[in-house]
Amino acid sequence: MIPMVDLKGELEILKAPILNALKEVLESGEYVLGKKGKELEQKIANYVGASYGAGVGNGTDALYLALRALDIGPHDEVLTTPFTFFATGEAIAQVGAKPVFVDIEEDTYNIDPLKIREKVTPNTKAIIVVHLYGQTAKMQEIMELAREFNLKIIEDACQAIGTEYKGKRIGGIGDIGCFSFFPSKNLGAYGDGGMVVTNNKKLYDKIITLRNHGSSIKYVHSTIGMNSRLDEFQAAILLVKFNFLDVFLHKRKEISKRYTMELNNIVKTPSLSETREHTFHQYCIELDNRDQLAYFLQQNNISSAIYYPIPLHLQEAFYYLNHKKGDFPISEKAAENILALPIFPFMTFEKQDRVISTIKQFFEKLNTSEQY
Repeated sequence: MIPMVDLKGELEILKAPILNALKEVLESGEYVLGKKGKELEQKIANYVGASYGAGVGNGTDALYLALRALDIGPHDEVLTTPFTFFATGEAIAQVGAKPVFVDIEEDTYNIDPLKIREKVTPNTKAIIVVHLYGQTAKMQEIMELAREFNLKIIEDACQAIGTEYKGKRIGGIGDIGCFSFFPSKNLGAYGDGGMVVTNNKKLYDKIITLRNHGSSIKYVHSTIGMNSRLDEFQAAILLVKFNFLDVFLHKRKEISKRYTMELNNIVKTPSLSETREHTFHQYCIELDNRDQLAYFLQQNNISSAIYYPIPLHLQEAFYYLNHKKGDFPISEKAAENILALPIFPFMTFEKQDRVISTIKQFFEKLNTSEQY
């Protein structure tokens, strides 16, 4: 079976340095908020061009803490895309604010800046910009709108660490950037983990306090916070994998080029831009016969996945927003037609060619059946 992500293959390459790093943590006796975590925070912050980094429990907590740090809560509205993982909207609801959805661009699946203006109200306080699948949103246009309406920008960069927009790495462009280190991410831990980055010292200090039960002095709690701290074992693993991040991102781009070269005549392949980089956390194609192709791939021992089958505005959890099918047609069309293909840095050309040839075989059979 060709998997979507091959973490076992990755471990075979990185096992020795990772085991050494874990041994260091065990021997140090520091397991939470230790040296490894601090080193990772500084390295990630430097990497994305931010002044401060705070390791947290996961990407969802990163979004929640970003909203809390910006004092966003009840009666506030936060604009975001309905075509994203549930956590983006969930974090907005968790702080008591209202998620306000804006439809996406048809070519990149990212929030459409042209549709943002019409959704701004006096209650709008921020925009969560999702850099979906590893491709950046149009940050220049979005930042200009944010300045015009005095809105804060949170970058949901959970799928896009290392991606550049006009020479700057995303996460360090808006007011706060949020990253996930879930195992399947381009920089993944061997468990849950996340990071918040910012250039604002006041926001950083608030996040540091909030992630530790609202406490900056032991047993003194200035606010209601939470327990969301990146442990030393995950930090140690991430420090090892961080050394290979740019190489692995390059490999993902090379694999994506081969997919596009072979498939762009038969399916809709990812759109690329000179100023908006794509690091391919997922390589997604779009086609009318999505479900049939997914089944055909499965029958041929090839994995595929749907990111995401139900847009947020149609999720039962957001029923109270009173949305209906047809409200965000581009997001809905993408949800019905999109399919992610296997992609990982250690994917061999042989395995990729098998995926490509199987997809071509599917369309040959489809075309033959349609002729009769």
